[in-house]
Amino acid sequence: MSHTEIHESSIPLHCGGMRCDAALAQAFPQFSRSRLSAWLKDGQILVEGRTAKPREPVRGGESVRLTAEVETAISDSAEDIALEILAEDPDFFVINKPAGLVVHPGAGNRTGTLVNALLHHDPALSALPRAGVVHRLDKDTSGVMVVARTLETHHTLVKALALRQVKREYLALVNGCVIAGGTVDEPIGRHPTDRLRQAVIHTGKPAISHYRVAERFRAHTLLRVSLETGRTHQIRVHLSHLRWPIVGDPLYGGSLRIPAGASEEVKVALRGFRRQALHAETLAFQHPRRPDEEVRTSAPVPEDYRMLLNIIRSEPVPER
Repeated sequence: MSHTEIHESSIPLHCGGMRCDAALAQAFPQFSRSRLSAWLKDGQILVEGRTAKPREPVRGGESVRLTAEVETAISDSAEDIALEILAEDPDFFVINKPAGLVVHPGAGNRTGTLVNALLHHDPALSALPRAGVVHRLDKDTSGVMVVARTLETHHTLVKALALRQVKREYLALVNGCVIAGGTVDEPIGRHPTDRLRQAVIHTGKPAISHYRVAERFRAHTLLRVSLETGRTHQIRVHLSHLRWPIVGDPLYGGSLRIPAGASEEVKVALRGFRRQALHAETLAFQHPRRPDEEVRTSAPVPEDYRMLLNIIRSEPVPER
């Protein structure tokens, strides 16, 4: 499916002397240069009311009108699934994703996903890649996510993420007593024998996680983890690599760990928590159209996670 879009802009003055196709990439940053060049050749872009050639130089300041057929990026169905909107702007949404909600439709998950919910909330998102989703959270990780509402914003936020300009901080409850914070700088790639898992592997992509102690318990530690990179399962893999697996993690946590001497209440709580105790608490980025303005949003800890923390807090912390 496709739809007609009309965009009007002007060639930036600093582009004087540049090729037309290169200057158009400055005027319409939400589109790739190759796509703009194709539209220009097809006569779908008018510069000062006339067609122009890709190699033709511009003087800067010319008015530009783009009329083009754009393929609809999303063909998934809209579904009336409740969303918790933490911040709403003409350029983006910030949402609080609950644990258990898959982000993208896929094999076995064509419906009931965050993308389906977003398409119901704002049907215009069907024109954006992945319905505007800029980054993802694992199904059973809760917390804050940003969703772009325009192609330009999507391009800007994806680029900011790649340049490590988006700040993300998570709460991770781990098995073990962590003494102090630190940094994990270990590459992550596909596990050599298990396709469902990632692993620290020398052929992987660079991955950097910073952690600091937020709270210590009898046999567990609550960490605040911030990311420089965004590899699949990064926090889960890095903390497991340090031998501090996240409580409840079905892939990287190993078998259930019940601390020696734990109360019956703690035992029941740990057995009953059947997902990774990982929550994306804070997200911060520069506003896509107002670079001097920071957007900072936090998502409250979900009820099941909060109750687990309160039960673990009830046990006295031994002297160390």
